Amino acid sequence: MRACPCQCRKNSTRRRWVSGVAWLAPTVALAVMPKCPACVVAYVAVLTGLGMSLTAAAYLRTGAIGVCLLALTWLVVAAIRRRLRRTASPAKHSTST
Repeated sequence: MRACPCQCRKNSTRRRWVSGVAWLAPTVALAVMPKCPACVVAYVAVLTGLGMSLTAAAYLRTGAIGVCLLALTWLVVAAIRRRLRRTASPAKHSTST
């Protein structure tokens, strides 16, 4: 197998790590998201030392869930587009010698 002249394989490990973190971050955020606004108030108070109202905490929780779902939806669509593009186009480099 010959070396790839365009260095497309050089950054593949870094790309995989970044992709994994991109999937992991919103997933973990959704998993640890508190279910009640009072818990959001407690988390914010413990982490930042600031207080907030229950109404603001409810909006913050709903907004955070929306952002996480939007990020995951974008990642799914991007993965589907990459997969379709990869199957529709011929291979970029030949692996035979």
